[in-house]
Amino acid sequence: MGGHSKSIAVPEHYRGWKHILLDIDGSKSPDIVLDARELKSLEPDFVDAVYCSHTLEHFFDHEVQTVLAGMKHVLKDDGFVEIVVPDLKAVMEYLVKKNMDIEDVLYVSKIGPITVKDVFYGASRLIQSKGHDFMAHKTGFTPKSLTSALIKSGFKKIYTYWGTRFEIKAIGFKRQPNKYYRELLSLPDDNAQNFFKEQILKECQ
Repeated sequence: MGGHSKSIAVPEHYRGWKHILLDIDGSKSPDIVLDARELKSLEPDFVDAVYCSHTLEHFFDHEVQTVLAGMKHVLKDDGFVEIVVPDLKAVMEYLVKKNMDIEDVLYVSKIGPITVKDVFYGASRLIQSKGHDFMAHKTGFTPKSLTSALIKSGFKKIYTYWGTRFEIKAIGFKRQPNKYYRELLSLPDDNAQNFFKEQILKECQ
């Protein structure tokens, strides 16, 4: 969802799956041209998974529940969402520890240096130079807030992890994941839950 092009790599565990691309930019020839806030207008229960990397933060806070509810709407009964967003908690902790300023560079990506400001507000140089307002970040997430948003949207089983480069990854299932998906995504079984995820869920209750 929101990948702009099928040439952008998705995680290896999706190799061999049929890739249905949804995007707002019709010039990139996605399979579905649609605003993610309108996902409920699509037929229900027709995809196995929704992969959403660095897209959810481009919606206002009050719109996040609408987008997540739409994702749940299009998922099959045993389907799941995989979401990756910037981890603002990790960025703030690093910012304080390193005595950094908002203009300082956190890391260098394929599109160039990513500053603290870019993580909080979006790719500021591209927004300013090309007028891509849709690239602005309108909300932010911590592990706790992302997990809480998935719970409020009705996902029954949630796994939350620290990602790389100041990212959070969350996987939310409509119901208990079966053995196939647990193995596909290298998920712990119910008797060996991720401690970090358990602490987040406890805080969200």
